[in-house]
Amino acid sequence: MISIIIASVDKNQLADIKQNIAATIGTAHEIISFDNADGKRGLCEIYNEGAKRAKYELLCYMHEDISIKTNDWGTIVSGIFNEDQKIGLIGVAGSSYKTKVPSGWFCSSGDKKVNYINILQRYKFSKEKTEHVSENLKNEKYSSVIAVDGVWFCTKKEIVEAHQFDEKTFKQFHCYDLDFSLQVHQTHRAVVTFEVLLEHFSEGNYGKTWIEETLKLHEKWATDLPIDLEGLSKKEILFAEKHTFRFFLKQMKTTGYKKAEIFKIFWRSKLRKTSFSLFLMLTKEIWRS
Repeated sequence: MISIIIASVDKNQLADIKQNIAATIGTAHEIISFDNADGKRGLCEIYNEGAKRAKYELLCYMHEDISIKTNDWGTIVSGIFNEDQKIGLIGVAGSSYKTKVPSGWFCSSGDKKVNYINILQRYKFSKEKTEHVSENLKNEKYSSVIAVDGVWFCTKKEIVEAHQFDEKTFKQFHCYDLDFSLQVHQTHRAVVTFEVLLEHFSEGNYGKTWIEETLKLHEKWATDLPIDLEGLSKKEILFAEKHTFRFFLKQMKTTGYKKAEIFKIFWRSKLRKTSFSLFLMLTKEIWRS
């Protein structure tokens, strides 16, 4: 039995996902939806309220622009939680290394693979066909990760009560998933399941709001990051930090940040105080950009 919580901006997509859930979940459920077409409420606020309204112990948070392809996925989710009581968070995309440098959940890790994902990805702003993105090098039913992507994830009501979404810090539509994942990691395991497949109809939005929220996230967790479940070598860690930062730096410049402004942001950040050697490496990257 699962309570499903959705923040909706499109009533047609909401109607479609409700039908899709009913046809595939395979267990008793309720759908708690919030009309947020005006964008006045952040996802953290909505998700906390959804948990309070939920009548079932298992919670599933999802975007409405998806279609779940796996039958009886509700039974699969319940089985994973029952199999290991230390599991507190289940997603379909995530990483086992969370960088110290600002980033999303994805990590540019080179030969050492740390990303786990099982999604049919459609590209809204390109002509590419739907792509099955699958990374499961260990050939597991589910793999341990630090953080999961917010497109779809399941947890328990008691965990949200203990680790509420941080609506004071994150008032927009980004980083709610990473912050919640890092909170859950303090007491439970997070995993990516390869037994549930969904199609996502749009790719991520890496605009200025995403950058601002990501900087907030890394200021909040500066003393806890990085977190590594893979046992990476120093060389592998440096590669992951450097190449992941390059993506973030590219997005900053694309959205209008000037080089001097970028220098100022990172000089004032906790990153300089918690890892000066890494800060010097980032300074070189900014200078070369």
